[in-house]
Amino acid sequence: MIRDNHRLDYLLGLALACLLLVPWYRVRSGFFGFEWVADIFGNDDLWPGLAVPFAGRWQVLPVLALVALAVLLRLRARPGDRRGRGLILIGVAGLAWMLAEGLSIGMRGWNWGLLEATFGDINGQPAFGAGAVGLATVFTLLIAFGFTERGALKGDAFVAGMIAMLLLLVATFVFYPIVSMFTGAFQDYDGSFTAAGVLKNLPDPKIWSLSCLTGSGSCGVAWRTFFLACCTATGTTLLGLAFALVATRTGFPAKKGLRLLTVLPIITPPFVVGLALTMMLGRAGFVTQWIEAITGLELGRWLYGLTGIWIAQMLSFTPISFLVLIGVVGGVSPSMEEASQTLRADRWRTFRKVSLPLMAPGLANSFLIGFIESMADFGNPLVLGGSGGVLSTEIFFSVVGAQHDPSRAAVLATVLLCFTLSAFLAQRLWLSGRNFATVSGKGDGGRHALLPRRVAWPVTSIVVFWSLFTIAVYGMILFGGFVKLWGLDHSLTFDHYVRAFGISWDGGIVWAGVAWDSFWTTMKIALIAAPLTAAVGLLTAWLIVRQTFPGKAAFEFALMMSFAIPGTVIGISYIMAFNLPPLQMTGTALILIFCFVFRNMPVGVRGGVAAMAQIDGSLDEASLTLGANSARTMRRVVLPLLRPAILAALVYSFVRAITSISAVIFLVSAKYNMATAYIVGLVENGEYGVAIAYSSALIVVMITVIGTFQLLVGDRRLQRPATPDTPAAKPQEVPA
Repeated sequence: MIRDNHRLDYLLGLALACLLLVPWYRVRSGFFGFEWVADIFGNDDLWPGLAVPFAGRWQVLPVLALVALAVLLRLRARPGDRRGRGLILIGVAGLAWMLAEGLSIGMRGWNWGLLEATFGDINGQPAFGAGAVGLATVFTLLIAFGFTERGALKGDAFVAGMIAMLLLLVATFVFYPIVSMFTGAFQDYDGSFTAAGVLKNLPDPKIWSLSCLTGSGSCGVAWRTFFLACCTATGTTLLGLAFALVATRTGFPAKKGLRLLTVLPIITPPFVVGLALTMMLGRAGFVTQWIEAITGLELGRWLYGLTGIWIAQMLSFTPISFLVLIGVVGGVSPSMEEASQTLRADRWRTFRKVSLPLMAPGLANSFLIGFIESMADFGNPLVLGGSGGVLSTEIFFSVVGAQHDPSRAAVLATVLLCFTLSAFLAQRLWLSGRNFATVSGKGDGGRHALLPRRVAWPVTSIVVFWSLFTIAVYGMILFGGFVKLWGLDHSLTFDHYVRAFGISWDGGIVWAGVAWDSFWTTMKIALIAAPLTAAVGLLTAWLIVRQTFPGKAAFEFALMMSFAIPGTVIGISYIMAFNLPPLQMTGTALILIFCFVFRNMPVGVRGGVAAMAQIDGSLDEASLTLGANSARTMRRVVLPLLRPAILAALVYSFVRAITSISAVIFLVSAKYNMATAYIVGLVENGEYGVAIAYSSALIVVMITVIGTFQLLVGDRRLQRPATPDTPAAKPQEVPA
């Protein structure tokens, strides 16, 4: 009871601080610049919430009344069912009022003529600022604390608060932008409602045609995208598993080099990989010309289309599969494999009947991520798509192309979401009712069994071939940065690096290179977004796997939705949602950070879900039984066992924050210009050498930061450390 009161006291103290100390509305010059402090009394747009009604903005009065009611409830009522119900009602009413008045009142007054005719004129208001956002957070936590006082979630306020905050964030940064975009699809140029565009595009044969099956034409863009996604998901899962097995279950001598090669494609802007493939395998590529000279066969433009996109996506997305599967493959209990061999099963039977089935969660999650990544990919189809577009590029051209048809973009986005939902449900059905836990509270003194020869040889051969292919592609990228004109003049030069990253001295260091401004901005935003993405993703995974609450399946799918939507749609929807009140963030660093966090968070969620599926829930129960709360259990028991998933989330979110292009190109501004958007500008201007030099420098920086993440996170230890008295067990050499 005392703890409940203290928790509520802190929350109400936060509410009073939001109303008394910080501006209620958005500060145009930036809140963290603190320039508003000197002008807080001279400009009524900077007044705190308690003073806003004195500026004629009466719409804040109900919010003040609800906070006063919450304070009165704290002073008059004791913790329990009655006070909990009151806190829930106050929180819901506060959020509902802030949402209603934020959407209905704009800079010039009412946003809709019907409201103006009904209520008369009203003073306009800027977008919500720190005070309003802080109070919305307070109302959300009031709802969570109210439910815990009524006994929900066993009275665990930490779990309830985290669920409530995640729901608020997902609603704000996933659903609200999507709804804003789809609302625009049903509006005419003058803002009036119309469904003509949607009705025209929904049955379009260019979307649904299956003429390719009969040989009378090409298939629609929906089926082309679906077929490509299935091929990419299957290929990346198998190839990622091959790399994970070679790295953990063989005596391959260059394992560290393999890990580096699998990371390289993910830290490269996708259009750079496409450009390197074009120089190698395109119509004028040196490999194509070499094959034609030897065989006399004219290969033509075979690379441009689904085949080229598939090769590029295999290069780009196999590292994601590897990062998901390396922790899962290493998480299979060595004791279970040793038990199988003790019962006279050979290594092949042990691998097929014990090890591989226990990897099922990782394989399913890897396939789902590969499927969604392929559907949402934009850069590779833009470079290599030719005349055969996919859903992401069709959506892009529907929005920014000459046709400018937002209704068509909305229909195509809906088709993409239907495919993604189908893959998600299929994965859920396949894994439902199965138990894959192998990490329990008991010590594990064994080591993983080596792969059987019939698996090790083909897997190693595939890995070596793909590694050589990757080296060739990146050799082309590196080569392109040191020649004057890639493909025409191959004389060596350092001019591209000097122009991009030149440094001079004029009474101090002068960052004279053209790339420095976007480089420092990119590093700053990526280093902020990466830990936030990992923290939110893994916390969500813990809630999904370890907690039971109503609507959990829908909550999980809502989180995956942001990952399923093409980056172009994310960018357009963010512009439409956050360009005007109630939340206005365009042109700021915040919109880029939130975009990266909620675009990349699902990888942390899926990786965390796959890793936690192998950790026995009895570990959490033992911690809670010994008196630890949920927050302490999460920090001291679960997180140390999730180090591979933490590393995967950090690496992926940091890299994607640097290499993303499809969403970023809509959200950058003159003040906050990201590296990929700047590189696209260089490519459009024909400055390929500078673009490749910039990309090469980014690759080196990302490898350095990834290595730093590895040192900070460390490795997960599942077996007992070796001591002089108990030496570590060696892999058992059982005949295949």
